[in-house]
Amino acid sequence: MSATVAPPPFDLVMFDLDGTLIETAPEIADATNDTLTRFGLPEVTQQQVNDWIGHGTQTLLVQALAAVQGISQAAVRAGDDFAAISAAFVQHYGQRCGTRSHLYPYVREVLHILKGQGVKLAVVTNKEQRYTQVVLDAHQLDPLFDRVVSGDTFATKKPTPVGVEACLAQFGVAKARALFVGDSSIDVATARNAGVAVWVLPYGYNMGEPIERCNADRVIADFSALVAADVTQRFAASAQGVPA
Repeated sequence: MSATVAPPPFDLVMFDLDGTLIETAPEIADATNDTLTRFGLPEVTQQQVNDWIGHGTQTLLVQALAAVQGISQAAVRAGDDFAAISAAFVQHYGQRCGTRSHLYPYVREVLHILKGQGVKLAVVTNKEQRYTQVVLDAHQLDPLFDRVVSGDTFATKKPTPVGVEACLAQFGVAKARALFVGDSSIDVATARNAGVAVWVLPYGYNMGEPIERCNADRVIADFSALVAADVTQRFAASAQGVPA
């Protein structure tokens, strides 16, 4: 697939991971329920897990434990067994990570096009680095990115702008020439805090809230909106089985 000759509107595009590039919720739910079952606790639903995604896996585990035990998140963290449960989750998610996730439509194609146009590409996620790397490797995405910022790369994570600012500084890109692409209010807040444009996708994980309420610069249906109109037309033709 060849790219259009028109110059891209951005020099740097940064992406959230879970719910933006890759649907990871099924395997996160698997690992969460593996852990709960191991400690004799009730399982949670896929929808609950979907609504908890966004702040990193340990926070998600805390939310799950609080929900099934009917206690506060503070009480979960203070519990004598939390360290053991957290260690078990690390083990289970390490086994599940990359097993039941999949790319959203046009992700790989669009990333190749943008990279071919010379656009710098980065991931800025709250997922811990050990899981981020496994997921990217499982879907052969890592070579397409110029930088990956995970939830434990810096002392703070999204919605603080440190990850975005690090990418801007590394590539020498002005804020006006950078875009953040995500699926949640966390991503919108991150972009706003960094002073860059933000586009959001409606199919990800926004803690149960409609993405339209987040006041992003654009809500896009899928990744094809990130490339030129003629390329998008080829995507549509291909989906309908029409020669492009």
